[in-house]
Amino acid sequence: MKKHSLSSEERIKSKKEFDRIYEFGKTIYSSDKKLKAIFLCDRAVDNPGVKIAIAISKKAGNAVWRNRVKRLIKESYRLNKESLISKIKEKNILLRIIFSANHLNENRNKRLKLQYILTTVLDLLSVIKNEI
Repeated sequence: MKKHSLSSEERIKSKKEFDRIYEFGKTIYSSDKKLKAIFLCDRAVDNPGVKIAIAISKKAGNAVWRNRVKRLIKESYRLNKESLISKIKEKNILLRIIFSANHLNENRNKRLKLQYILTTVLDLLSVIKNEI
């Protein structure tokens, strides 16, 4: 795994995994309520690490805007994943996270910048680190 990449092994892809996370995962909200994250920890696994996915509702905005939000969330996570991954490997945990827009939509936020999303993702990652 490269240091600053987001490989296919780090992504949640199957519907079975999504359903399991939505059913058993814990939901947290960022301090400004822009984003939410649902996460699930599996202890004592053979391959510890972090898997993520981003789910944005169609009600949030058009496809161009939703794809931009997904790219910004992925980039924010990718730039700040090192401390989370080191803690996960130390505790031998497989962590799965689904990021989702909560009070973030195209009508309120036409032009999104990376810094706007970055602070929210950092807030969620710090809460997740404290919870595991």
